[in-house]
Amino acid sequence: MNKEVEKAVGNNVRILRERAGITQEQLAARLQVNGCDITRSAVAKIEVGQRHLYPDEVILIKRILKVSFDDIFSV
Repeated sequence: MNKEVEKAVGNNVRILRERAGITQEQLAARLQVNGCDITRSAVAKIEVGQRHLYPDEVILIKRILKVSFDDIFSV
C-alpha cells in the first residue's frame, strides 16, 4: 500500500470506531478477545497510517464495528 492509501484507510477506521462509540482501547480489547494480538498503540498507529492492517484484523474490525469492507477501504 502507498502512504496516502494507508492514511485514508486508517482515517476511515478511526471515523468508524468513533461512530460506533468505542475507544481505541476497547477496539484493541475486542480484537484481542477474538484472537488478534494487537495493542491500543497499534490501533492508534493504524488510524494515522503508520502501521499496516493485516487481513485478519480487517475482517475482525469489520465485524466488531458492523461496517462493510467498502466503509473501511473507501478512499
